[in-house]
Amino acid sequence: MRDIESLHKELDTVKDYNTSREPLQMSEYGRSIQEMVNHCKTIKDRDERTNCAYTIVGIMSTMTEQSGNAEDFQQKLWNHLARISKYELDIDYPVEIERYDEEQKMMKVNYPQKPIRRRHYGRILEDLTKKITEVEDPEEREELAHQVANQMKRSLAYWDIDVMSDRKVVDDLADYTNGKVTIDPINNPLVTDGELLSNLISTSITKKKKKK
Repeated sequence: MRDIESLHKELDTVKDYNTSREPLQMSEYGRSIQEMVNHCKTIKDRDERTNCAYTIVGIMSTMTEQSGNAEDFQQKLWNHLARISKYELDIDYPVEIERYDEEQKMMKVNYPQKPIRRRHYGRILEDLTKKITEVEDPEEREELAHQVANQMKRSLAYWDIDVMSDRKVVDDLADYTNGKVTIDPINNPLVTDGELLSNLISTSITKKKKKK
């Protein structure tokens, strides 16, 4: 059995080794992926190098839960590959790479934001309600108001199905616009409760299948 002193020395060696290694560009993918990317950069033949990159992205896809549609997911993976390579991997990328800017991200995070009155609707919907009041054409204004109202009802359904109702949408839209915009869900019906409930059930089933 090793004595304590020798064990301490071995642990110190491991510690020194770990701290001297190249820092990970994206820790969520681990050192193995970074080493694969580093190796890929050393391949002289461009076609072979590109094929190697496709293989790495395939491995990365098994390590990351897909979010959004397939196209967005692939965009994210290739962006991550380029970032791990410090944007030094010269290959034929299948997408246009969007560079990650840590400093710009920090600036965005620290930038003061206006408060959102109702978080379940979000800022985009709140901004859209203001746009409605600026539309002068009556028909165009009514059509935009109806589209916004439908989206508000969908947001309510995802937030809390029990509070979702045409009446609440009417009241909230009127409140957002200081009473300048009203809708008539009786003569111009909004998306039905049944359709929204069906979408919620379908989305829930899809998420459960992905987790499996």
